[in-house]
This record gives sequence, structure tokens and C-alpha cells, in this order.
Amino acid sequence: MKRATIAAILFAAGMSTADAASISRTYSYFSIGGTTLEEIETELSRRGPQLRGTGTRHPGATRMEFTTRLGYGQGDGFCRITQARVTVKADMILPRWRQRGRADTDTQLIWDTLSSDIKRHEESHVVIARTHASELEQALLAIPRRKDCETVAARAKEITAEVLARHDAAQARFDRIEGINFESRMLRLLRYRLEQMERGRTPG
Repeated sequence: MKRATIAAILFAAGMSTADAASISRTYSYFSIGGTTLEEIETELSRRGPQLRGTGTRHPGATRMEFTTRLGYGQGDGFCRITQARVTVKADMILPRWRQRGRADTDTQLIWDTLSSDIKRHEESHVVIARTHASELEQALLAIPRRKDCETVAARAKEITAEVLARHDAAQARFDRIEGINFESRMLRLLRYRLEQMERGRTPG
């Protein structure tokens, strides 16, 4: 769902490798109770991660931290970026249902479907972040050479801000689309799971 985006630019005289944008994932969980769908919904609303700025709680969240490392080269009176590496640290916060054993089969089925969809949603946010991290690397490497490294560094900061703004807009757009399509997506997933269960009960 929503995320907190932090950008840090670290400058270095030289770097040994030119690795592509990379992602590191960590997972944390919050526990919920309840044995009915209504109780589970209440628990998610009460215990879900709280978004900064709005105070709204969600059934899942992903917080992103972007780190950009740049290598500079000087020669023939010019400075340019020789290497750029962007890494993204993604911390996904997901729900964990504690009272599954006390709920009926239908509630368990719906929870499994919902839980899988929450995780898929948060993983999709990570994919969006990786795409923009790669875009940022390419944009930084494409900065034309300048007479001094200070000018190159200033342009790098501008480009970083521009790409991260596009990243945040893409994440917000994804959330809006997912919210609109939530009900039809859940019904489709539930039908698929029910069909799988029926096939499992059918003698071969």
C-alpha cells in the first residue's frame, strides 16, 4: 500500500562495480484476532499499519528507502558521472491471523484469498520501486559532462527528485486502481479457489 520514501545520495571518487538497481526485502507482521469476517475487518482497521501524514490504517503496507551511490570521473577539464547504483530497501508489513483454528471453513477460505491478495499488492509496490530505481540509474548516467563536479552533483539531485516524484505518483495511481477493482478481483480469486477445492474433492 502506501510507503515512506527516503532518498539519500552518497558521493564517491570511484566505485569498483556498476551493479544494476537492487532490492532488499524485509517482512514484519502484525497479529489480528477474530473468528468472523466482520471481526477480522475490525481487527485490520484497528491494528493495521498507520500511514504517515493521514493516520489511516491499512491491511498491509510497504515502506521504501532509496539509496543512490554515484562515482565521478574527471579528465580533459570535465567531470561526469561514471557509475550510478540505486538500491531500494523495502519493509513489508503484513497481517497474521491468530484465531484461524476457531473459524469456520468459509471464513478460512476468504482469509486465505484476502491474505494472498494483500501480499501480492505489496509485492507489486516493490516491483514499481525497482522499475523507477533502474530508471533513476539510467537517467543519472545520462547526465552530460560539465566543467566541474559540483554542477553535475546539483543536476543529479534534481533528477533524483524528479524520478522519485514519478515513483510516488505511480504508487498512488496503483493504489487507486487496485481500490476500484478490489471487489471484482476478490470474487474472481474466490471462484478460482473454490474450483480448485472442488477439483481436489473429485475422485480421479
